[in-house]
Amino acid sequence: MTPREEYQKRQTRWQAERNRAERLFIRIGNWRLLLGITEAVLAYLVFGPHLVPVWLLLLPALAFIALAAWHSRVMRRRTLADRALRFYGRALTRLDDRWQGTGNTGDRFADSSHVYSGDLDLFGKGSLFELISNTRTAAGENTLADWLLAPASLEEVLARQSAVRELQNRLDLRENLALLGSDIQADVHVDALHHWGIAPSVTFLPALRPIAALLGSLGLVSIVGFFAQKVPFWLLAGVAGFNVAIGYWLRSRVRQVLEAAETAAGHGLDVLSLILERLERESFQSPYLQNLRKQLVVEGEPASVRIAQLGRWIDWLHSSDHSLLRAIGPVVLLFTQLALGIENWRRHSGQYVSQWLNAVAELEALSSFASLAFEHPRWSLPDLNETGSPCFEACDLQHPLLPESRSVPNDLAFTGDLKLLIVSGSNMSGKSTLLRAVGLNCVLAWAGAPVGARRLRLSPLQIGASIRVTDSLLDNRSRFFAEISRIRQIVDLTKKNRPVLFLLDELLSGTNSHDRRIGAAAIIHKLIQSQAIGLVTTHDLALAHIQQDLNGSAQNVHFDDRIVSGQIEFDYRLKPGVVTHSNALELMRAVGLEV
Repeated sequence: MTPREEYQKRQTRWQAERNRAERLFIRIGNWRLLLGITEAVLAYLVFGPHLVPVWLLLLPALAFIALAAWHSRVMRRRTLADRALRFYGRALTRLDDRWQGTGNTGDRFADSSHVYSGDLDLFGKGSLFELISNTRTAAGENTLADWLLAPASLEEVLARQSAVRELQNRLDLRENLALLGSDIQADVHVDALHHWGIAPSVTFLPALRPIAALLGSLGLVSIVGFFAQKVPFWLLAGVAGFNVAIGYWLRSRVRQVLEAAETAAGHGLDVLSLILERLERESFQSPYLQNLRKQLVVEGEPASVRIAQLGRWIDWLHSSDHSLLRAIGPVVLLFTQLALGIENWRRHSGQYVSQWLNAVAELEALSSFASLAFEHPRWSLPDLNETGSPCFEACDLQHPLLPESRSVPNDLAFTGDLKLLIVSGSNMSGKSTLLRAVGLNCVLAWAGAPVGARRLRLSPLQIGASIRVTDSLLDNRSRFFAEISRIRQIVDLTKKNRPVLFLLDELLSGTNSHDRRIGAAAIIHKLIQSQAIGLVTTHDLALAHIQQDLNGSAQNVHFDDRIVSGQIEFDYRLKPGVVTHSNALELMRAVGLEV
């Protein structure tokens, strides 16, 4: 089946399940109403005319309780079906190119100072992150963003590729992960939990936990016994006073434990526990995935069990805000027992928390890449190598964020002595799109994901882009100053160990033509001498003559257009040589300007 056929088949199956659950939900509700009426009639017959024995009231009551439990299970089935329909509905929107604004945009990772993030649309509405991300946890989002923001080593990327190949067709696993728990993201923060888990222990007497449990039980029995008129007030007062004194003595340490746990653990542990439990049942062949799977078991006990234990302690802590529990809490040493239980958990499991979260986060990021590969069968995993010189050789390269039906693929190659492509062309012809296509596919390649190309061969590269630079009134910066600041960042990248792939759109367009030619030539010479490769787009055809000074290291290419019946048409095909005409005047006339 094609990805669309598979998604539609599963969507149809879940819609049928949802319809069955809805019909059953309504039917059970009617039965419960009928039983309620029956119970009322029987109550009248029992306590009014006394026509039937009182024990008959138990029959509809028991049936009502059973139906309520059944009703709850059916409601959960209906909720599960709703989640599945949303999951496959969004998957189909991606295939239909209607996904923009429907997913997680990753806005919190946007950084205007990053050397390519904003230029390549990594985050925001309609971004690469929104297209890819299928994560359920904040940790998974962080990992995916980190992989896109910095290239990994060759060894790491090859391991990720192997994992993506294995996960690509495991749609059942991706479906299960999407349906687990609630609809909200598991907002568990890796760094906070890690520091909390390895922080020095808060010291309590070794025997204090069983003693506190015993004293708390005595306090609870005293309260119940007093209201049942079995325990005198003086005994309740004595037990309560003693327990309150113990709690007061421990208050500083108890507060320290509970505040730290509340800050670090927060919410989302239930979703995290379910994700861990599902992953623990999965078997893998890839060494990378096997290693991540092994990290989920410590001392023979699954991570899901331990996280669920912490989740229960945190749930009790949240529940303790109830007015009744606040009233009796000091008497039963509730907060002391919570602190002792949480601190005991942290002592035995805290050191492993970040390990478990990182394993889940990496599996989620890999699953997002696998989904991308599944939905784009024409894409490929790139061929990565550590050749002596920088290399980028693509066949049928396309922009990953454009639908395949509208994307025009192009071949592109930096091999041998070729270091620079000078791209000329008229407005709207595809120059900037080409730069983003090259940059985004390089980002995907060195993150371990499939790329939008039939074939892509490349060496280790770090990206530097100046495509979308803007002025800033707040920072008192002109567009030209913002551009040359970014170019300085790119030049500084060449001083690191990894070769640079530079992408410069309309190089130095913010200054006069004389300074532009001199400055552009100097910048390009500096980059090429540093063993960088890249593309430069320009409207200034004088810059195309830079090729003559680079001894075969540069090549002119262009995008063309033509006027047909008064309309401008583009074929978006990259061609050799320099563009021979401009469409600026035609575009001005097309919008009604008299020129």
